[in-house]
Amino acid sequence: MKIRIICVGKLKERFYTDALSEFSKRLSRFCELEIIEIPDEKVAENPSAADIEKVKSTECRKIADKLSSNDYIIALDPRGKQFSSEELASHLAECMLGGKSRIAMLIGGSHGLTRELRNSANLVLSFSRMTFSHQIFRIMLLEQVYRAFKIINGEPYHK
Repeated sequence: MKIRIICVGKLKERFYTDALSEFSKRLSRFCELEIIEIPDEKVAENPSAADIEKVKSTECRKIADKLSSNDYIIALDPRGKQFSSEELASHLAECMLGGKSRIAMLIGGSHGLTRELRNSANLVLSFSRMTFSHQIFRIMLLEQVYRAFKIINGEPYHK
């Protein structure tokens, strides 16, 4: 299985890049992981609603350009469905058993994803209604994907 994380922005701090490297190494036992970083768009200090929509539209168009027709798309959004770790593992296992060999997980920029991109996703998933920085969220997502594969394979993982 191939997991593609398509996200807006770069990891800058070393502790984030170290965590990314660690989870990438751990996940290599279970899947092929690809991280695709889309540059974030510059936005005015006090943007109008139209400015925000333009930024979201540009970022999401760049995300959509990286998608393939055979991707199973999971959009990460606070308004999505919430799963437990076990439910996420079950969902990923169902995808694999259903012949889905590529999963694209989308993380938008600071203003989120467009409605069109969310609506085109096979699943809109939320970790919480709380707001997280995109850097920490990317690490949280990788940790949960790793945990899901451990659960799928019947391997212990701390609770």
